[in-house]
Amino acid sequence: MGELIGWLMRDEQKDLYGVVFAFALNVVCLLLIALLLWPLDRRAVTFSLAKGYVLFWVIVSVTALALFSVHKIFRVDLYTHADAHLLSNLAVGALMQAGWSAFAALVVHGSAAAAPVWVALILYPVGILSCFVAFNIVSAFYAGQIYRMINLLLAVVSFIVFSVWPTLARLTYGRFFDLF
Repeated sequence: MGELIGWLMRDEQKDLYGVVFAFALNVVCLLLIALLLWPLDRRAVTFSLAKGYVLFWVIVSVTALALFSVHKIFRVDLYTHADAHLLSNLAVGALMQAGWSAFAALVVHGSAAAAPVWVALILYPVGILSCFVAFNIVSAFYAGQIYRMINLLLAVVSFIVFSVWPTLARLTYGRFFDLF
């Protein structure tokens, strides 16, 4: 096991390490959320988040692959067209991050609507934790420092905005959520 971890920590395995770390964090946090919400009879939140994470992994993976293909077709890379490369990666990563924050805010808001205040005070930190997990998923595909800084800030701010104003979350990402 130590050899596997040592191999993953090598510089040439940095991308794989990011994906493995994000997946492990996703599983561990989802289990912790399930253990926390089970006694509160909020298993539906855990189930919604689990389904959302599966779909989120697929969407982020496919979108990153599509963007990579577009970069290859138009020969956009960090050295020749840095502005287009950075801005396109930043825009796609931010769109994914804000989308998850909207989803998490709507799930938490829906569960906290008829709940006692103390349950709502537990549900909203669970939503922020889910946004942190989603941030790590996005960061596994868009690993640059600028992406990480902006997406982490966006994860927290957009979750707060969408929690305070769930109509905005429904307005911006509602058509997609209707498919889910």
